Amino acid sequence: MAKTQLNVRVDEGTARAARERALARGISVNRYIEELVRQDTAEAGRAFVEAAADFMKQYESVFAEEFGRDREGSREGRR
Repeated sequence: MAKTQLNVRVDEGTARAARERALARGISVNRYIEELVRQDTAEAGRAFVEAAADFMKQYESVFAEEFGRDREGSREGRR
């Protein structure tokens, strides 16, 4: 995978914490930051899926009433 350089400015305490955490895990600061970003984006994806599932559960009866009967009939006809 191609790498892109990204320069960020953080306060000294944040930089120190990043170095210490990376060292404790036996990885570079770059790898540590990459893992944090991947973890954060995965959590956002999970949160979206959970919210969508909650929405569908909350409005399941509305969707079933509006689309369920017609969709079921047309699916059965295709099989």
